[in-house]
This record gives sequence, C-alpha cells and structure tokens, in this order.
Amino acid sequence: MLWPMIAVTLGFLGVAVLAILAVRVFVEVRRLARQVGETSRRIQRAAADLERAATPLAARGRGKE
Repeated sequence: MLWPMIAVTLGFLGVAVLAILAVRVFVEVRRLARQVGETSRRIQRAAADLERAATPLAARGRGKE
C-alpha cells in the first residue's frame, strides 16, 4: 500500500511542476509578444521617417539627371 501512495504522490507532484512551468512559459510568451509588437511599431515608425526624409532627396536627385 505504501508504494502506490508514493507513486500517486510523485505523479501529482510531477503534474504540479509541469503546471507551474506551463504558467511561467505562458507569462514569458506574452511578454515576448508585447516586445515584438512594440519593436514592430518602432520599425514601422523608423521606416516612415526614413521615407519622409528620402522623398525630398529623391526629388532633387531626379532633377539632376
């Protein structure tokens, strides 16, 4: 009777550890997703700034051909 109880206890502890790790992974994935979203917005903003800065230069360059 002792060994089955030990097996059940170890099984429960194993599932509990996996649940804790799953929650930690979930939290980290959400944090990473927020960082990726913010970085994507910053890249889009930088691309728009670059396009605005390049437009006058491109217009001047076309006139010299």
